[in-house]
Amino acid sequence: MRQIILDTETTGLDPKNGHRVIEIGCVEMVNRQMTDRTFHVYLNPDRKIDDEAIAVHGITDEFLRDKPNFEGVFEEFVDFVRDAEVIAHNAPFDVGFLDAELARIPGASKMSELMAGGVAIDTLALAREKRPGKRNSLDALCRDFKIDSSERTLHGALLDAELLTLVYLAMTREQSSMFNQSNTKNHGSRFEPIQKMVGLNRTAVLIRPTQIEEQNHLALIEEMRKKGATPRWDEIE
Repeated sequence: MRQIILDTETTGLDPKNGHRVIEIGCVEMVNRQMTDRTFHVYLNPDRKIDDEAIAVHGITDEFLRDKPNFEGVFEEFVDFVRDAEVIAHNAPFDVGFLDAELARIPGASKMSELMAGGVAIDTLALAREKRPGKRNSLDALCRDFKIDSSERTLHGALLDAELLTLVYLAMTREQSSMFNQSNTKNHGSRFEPIQKMVGLNRTAVLIRPTQIEEQNHLALIEEMRKKGATPRWDEIE
């Protein structure tokens, strides 16, 4: 299973008003293990950045003046995310902006056509479901899951994607034993090694059911069959 944790920074809040993507950061996971591959670019949006947006991410018009536009990097971006499960915090925001950028490229696919499953996993919605009534910003999640975010003085796409990767693993750690470790080699270009990642060297513990638990399980399945149900275990077999 290949997953891409993704974040963007933009010139403003709404692509329908002509706002553009100015930074993309992606982190790759394979079988819930981070590889050494990331995708990170700054982009010239060919328009002014709102002052309110600069206050959030600190990226200025001057800094982006010599950077490529989206058309110059979109093939690399598409190659990186294609056929992967995409994960983002407030995913409709990021996907909406990326779709707007892709729509400017003749013949380019939409994000729904690139992503495995067609829909991104929204960690904000996931957090709200798991933590009703709590603050679920990335900063709040890092604090509650004891993930060091001290370097995050401003928003930044790659740093936020790295932090979100750790948050996602923490929120879904019950799935960890389902997957095996996998190593993917660095392919160069903008696929850069992740630095300073922590909390990843965990060893899954396999807990097997006792004989009594297995007998109780089989009895429950048989009772379900008698009532006309088709247990999922039968479908798998």
